[in-house]
Amino acid sequence: MTLRAKYIIYILLVHAVIIGLSFQFFESDKLYFILSELVALVSLIVAFSLLHDFYAPIKMILSGTDAIKDKDFNIKYVQRGKLEIDRLINAYNLMIDELREERTKQQEQHYFLEKLINASPIGILLLDLDGNISQVNPKICSLLGLNKSELLKQKFPIPNSPLAQKITEIELGKSANITLEGFRTYRCQKSHFLNKGFLHTFIMLEELTAERLQIEKEAYGQVIRMMAHEVNNTIGPVNSILDSVNRFLGKADLKADSYSEALQVAQDRNGRLSQFMNNFADVVRLPKPHIQSENMQETLQDIHTLMQSQAQKKGLEFEIQLPEKPVFWQIDRQQFEQALVNIIKNAFEASYENGKIEISLSNQNLVIRNNGKPIPKELETQIFSPFFSNKTQGQGIGLTLTKEILLNHNFEFSLSTKESSWTEFEINCELAK
Repeated sequence: MTLRAKYIIYILLVHAVIIGLSFQFFESDKLYFILSELVALVSLIVAFSLLHDFYAPIKMILSGTDAIKDKDFNIKYVQRGKLEIDRLINAYNLMIDELREERTKQQEQHYFLEKLINASPIGILLLDLDGNISQVNPKICSLLGLNKSELLKQKFPIPNSPLAQKITEIELGKSANITLEGFRTYRCQKSHFLNKGFLHTFIMLEELTAERLQIEKEAYGQVIRMMAHEVNNTIGPVNSILDSVNRFLGKADLKADSYSEALQVAQDRNGRLSQFMNNFADVVRLPKPHIQSENMQETLQDIHTLMQSQAQKKGLEFEIQLPEKPVFWQIDRQQFEQALVNIIKNAFEASYENGKIEISLSNQNLVIRNNGKPIPKELETQIFSPFFSNKTQGQGIGLTLTKEILLNHNFEFSLSTKESSWTEFEINCELAK
């Protein structure tokens, strides 16, 4: 029962008793009876008037709390000329003004923060208390290769996402670099923030691949140019001297066959050293690709024909699978063929006797795979490092040059050993379009 109902019942009971008692004077003193009835009636009117005055602030407070509960901060009350009620109205109106201003400020900050997150070049992902993804921005969707609807409400880490799995290994409050596919590098920051008294985790992810590759290229380019300068400055004069001495020995008609042979060996060695340096310099001097539409079936068929004899000499099965309909990619055919030759040669070298190499093509994907030696797990993050090689006589030039060619074409690519034990070099041209 409400306070108002209790008060009304109390007033009615009191006045009922008063009216009942006044009936005792009905026979003895009618005038006194009438006066007592009038007093009771006036008292009842005054009581209900006071009830209205007392209940008005309560009614206003109830109405105001309902408006606040509904998050409506636009309702304000007009003063009524009564001191106590007006003081309450002034306090309520002041509170509503501050709440509305604070709400507007929070909405503006939230809107600005949301716009800032969505426009950020850094991927941002927020998790709720249960570890589910509650908010993402477009950049994180791009980095993880999923759209917003696929990410939201998913449990983190996302299945079948190597990048997400690596992120879970980072401690909360720490940052670390993540390297995938041998050359893709990311900086990840994991931390938390307080919201409504609870800690929520957020993840910031930034791709450093382009910056890293540019720094690497500038670094090894400078070193190669310096090495080539010094080696060529030495090889040129030495070859000239060796050639002059060799001609002198021939004119002198001396029995100096052993000297001539030694001089020829020295010249040949200088030539190989010069070629060795030229191989390194080719990476730095690689021109921008001259892009045009090329028939990929024809390109791959030519490469297959070119490399078939080498495969037969090594006793390898070399197969090619091409779609029936023509597939056209935007490539520099000369450079792209060089990259394919390097990839296939590596596959030959990694294959066991009687092994198998397969080339398959679809509209956007090209895969070169072999069932030879797998890539060791500890080397997966280094295979595309400049001039890295796990071969005894390897210089690491082939994959470095291949990487530069594919990056200049804006192609996505990866090299890894799958669970099937097949090692696959996959090239995707989708982003290049």
